Amino acid sequence: MKKVSWVTIGILSSLVGLYPIIYFLIDRTFGLLGSKSKELLSDTLWNISFYGHIVLGGLALLIGWLQFNKKLRIKNIKLHRNIGKTYVISVLISGICGLYIALYATGGIISKLGFFSLGLIWLYTTITSFAAIKKGHVELHEKLMIYSYAACFAAVTLRIWLPLLAIALGEFISAYRIVAWLCWVPNIMVAYFLVRNKTLVSKT
Repeated sequence: MKKVSWVTIGILSSLVGLYPIIYFLIDRTFGLLGSKSKELLSDTLWNISFYGHIVLGGLALLIGWLQFNKKLRIKNIKLHRNIGKTYVISVLISGICGLYIALYATGGIISKLGFFSLGLIWLYTTITSFAAIKKGHVELHEKLMIYSYAACFAAVTLRIWLPLLAIALGEFISAYRIVAWLCWVPNIMVAYFLVRNKTLVSKT
């Protein structure tokens, strides 16, 4: 069951991780960009932040799931560390860019708060996880990284929930306000139970 879940997460993460490529192949009205004003789409800082967020966030999503493969860690710790460093750098840049573009999120203050909170959690758990491993706290590092990738995986759950909510509500804006929270809060709850179970197992 664990293997099936890991493979499923890997497939979804890979597909959504490569998703930003579409933004370079299709015109600027594609996807969420279709809800943005012409003034915002012509803003240089917003564009740098947007593409920095989706490209490096996509990279973090694409490689992050590999870190939970115990066999890979044991067989090639150097590769594990290199992937980890790439993930942390990607999250730092994507997360900071994400905080900025969250201020311009479609749907007003509800959406803005949802995505800004996600960005803060993603950055905090990733930075503290990195700090933990630098100090040799392996168990804490592993637990925090579960939270970090749960936040990162919001990119996947957003794309699952948004079309379903849009169809159910018959409106994009209302669906987007809900998904600004729904895309990550359940993920963090799942991460909490995974970490809790990990803690209980380690104590037995």
